[in-house]
Amino acid sequence: MSIKIDSRQLYLRVIDQIKRDIENGTYKTKQKLPSEFQLSKLLGVSRATLREALRVLEEENIVTRRHGVGTFVNPKPIFSSGIEQLNSVTYMIEQSGKTPGSRFLSTELLEPTEDERLKFSPKEICSLVKIERVRTADNDPVVFCIDKVPEGLVPIDLINKKDSLFKLMEDFSGKRISYAVTYIEPVSYHDRIYEILKCDPEQSLLLLKQMHYTDEDEPVLYSVNYFRSDLFSFHVLRKRL
Repeated sequence: MSIKIDSRQLYLRVIDQIKRDIENGTYKTKQKLPSEFQLSKLLGVSRATLREALRVLEEENIVTRRHGVGTFVNPKPIFSSGIEQLNSVTYMIEQSGKTPGSRFLSTELLEPTEDERLKFSPKEICSLVKIERVRTADNDPVVFCIDKVPEGLVPIDLINKKDSLFKLMEDFSGKRISYAVTYIEPVSYHDRIYEILKCDPEQSLLLLKQMHYTDEDEPVLYSVNYFRSDLFSFHVLRKRL
């Protein structure tokens, strides 16, 4: 399997070849790849070139490297969304052809911290409704959600009867979420969340921290969502100015 007839940098050709091998079933989901020695010989490249290719593939969440164990093919994400599009988790799951659901863990009224008051500024808030849920797809847990909403914007007694918090807020208080400011972080092992989402201890989660606003720039919802990285992927369209 020679790949030296391409004019691009060698490690990029290695990346493309491994991706093709995964796509055509040569290497299957959760399968361990050949050792670095075997794979470098098979591809006709140095181990240094192979390691650079594997590093990029790991950054793209296509493989996972486990020290002293080997490199494994990750499952292909089922749910994908452009990060520039503000879609609810419910919508993303529906678009994949699966049935969305929620498992409610807790709902409580809290006095906002100083940091939370600043997040919702200039709106003055006296209390926040904190909602902890597990979002499911065909009854499988896929996202752990912590949502905080100013009291009075959602009916507390109906929260556990609706999947979409966006729609519940719009129907109850007329507040329509139109955009959000989002920060994405990788998250390593977390006892409680990993157990709830049934994650492999070796895999990471994608943490999205989002403040949601109405068309009038009113902050109405702060959410902290932990997505299973083996099931969700996010992308963004970037244009040159």
